[in-house]
Amino acid sequence: MSNQEPTRPQPMPGPALPPPASRPGDSWLPPLTEPLRVEPAAEAAPVRARPSRWTWLAVAVLALLVGAAGGVGGSALWDHYGDDDNGSAYASAGLGATTVSQAPIKAGEASVVAVADALLPSTVQIQAEYDGKENGATGSGFVLDTKGDIVTNNHVVADAAKDDGPIWVVDTEGRRTKATVVGRSPVYDLAVISAPDAQGLKPASLGAARALRVGEQVVAIGSPLGLSSTVTAGIVSALDRPVTTGDSADEASYINAVQTDAAINPGNSGGPLVNLLGQVVGVNSAIATTGGIQDEAGSIGVGFAIPIEQVRTTAAQILDTGEARYPIIGAKVATGGESDGDGAEISSVDKGTPAAKAGLEKGDIVKAVDGQRVTDGIGLIVAIRTHQPGEAVTFTVNHAGKDRDVQITLAGQVG
Repeated sequence: MSNQEPTRPQPMPGPALPPPASRPGDSWLPPLTEPLRVEPAAEAAPVRARPSRWTWLAVAVLALLVGAAGGVGGSALWDHYGDDDNGSAYASAGLGATTVSQAPIKAGEASVVAVADALLPSTVQIQAEYDGKENGATGSGFVLDTKGDIVTNNHVVADAAKDDGPIWVVDTEGRRTKATVVGRSPVYDLAVISAPDAQGLKPASLGAARALRVGEQVVAIGSPLGLSSTVTAGIVSALDRPVTTGDSADEASYINAVQTDAAINPGNSGGPLVNLLGQVVGVNSAIATTGGIQDEAGSIGVGFAIPIEQVRTTAAQILDTGEARYPIIGAKVATGGESDGDGAEISSVDKGTPAAKAGLEKGDIVKAVDGQRVTDGIGLIVAIRTHQPGEAVTFTVNHAGKDRDVQITLAGQVG
């Protein structure tokens, strides 16, 4: 988005596993990430992004340092191809019959050209008010269902939503249609907007990120730097990458991301990441940077997308109730500084919460969630947020030098 930075990926929530290349005992911290900026809308696309509202000094990706958003003070857990060849077996969890899951491209006809043909009619540019300017920000989105609901990143429309400012969607033919916000989730950096008067919008087919394999080819579609209907291709570089995005601790989002080297730049925020069968497998949301001022940064081949499974869940909640809920345990965990990779240390536990009822105490180290290893605080947040409120989850906790398993029933909070 123009004045907002492209979501800089920071360690996201999700099964917190060390990177594929790491060895037991290695310490790993996610790279500094930033939400994809909202690019300024203009007749001619700018070559460079406008200066952002916040100026970030990005840490070298090779250093793998946690971004400042996490902070040493800790982050609140309380507050804060389907199974068959065509992918048609994957159900549309919670979204009903208005969405499409049948792959539009047959396995023998898969290509980037075929994906572009199938998905461009389902992808839109989003122009929204930002910092008092009517078309101050530009992002991307894709058509979710036959009702004209569109998925994008929260950071693309957040400023306009707060001020009740104008939001427009622009299709591949250049037609602009007024849109309104149905609901937003800052926690998952997702939003659903509606443009019922838009003509010719085609629902995108929804696939399964859980079926992706590292090395599989994927395609990103969106409006990088204001250049609408842009198609880039790459591969899945990694899965279950815990990343956090946002410009402050209050606005941080934690995701269990799909990492890709498909070129993603400011303005790609909210656009679809698609497999070669033409199914959306994620929402492009963040990029890593090598250093320097955020506004000068562009794609370096390290981008992050929110898995479509989370998108389905959050979008269904928003469409049903107008808001989304995320799971909490009622504890805080440190998310800044270096980690030895041996778990997430609990810094405080609130009375009467699920964490307190399960016997968690300050100083306990959470080493795994449902058997999946947790390496640090961000990894724990991500692991929790891949579940839903009301689910019972098993934590492996080291207390006073001894490991034990405790079951925690997750509470929920709007966000």
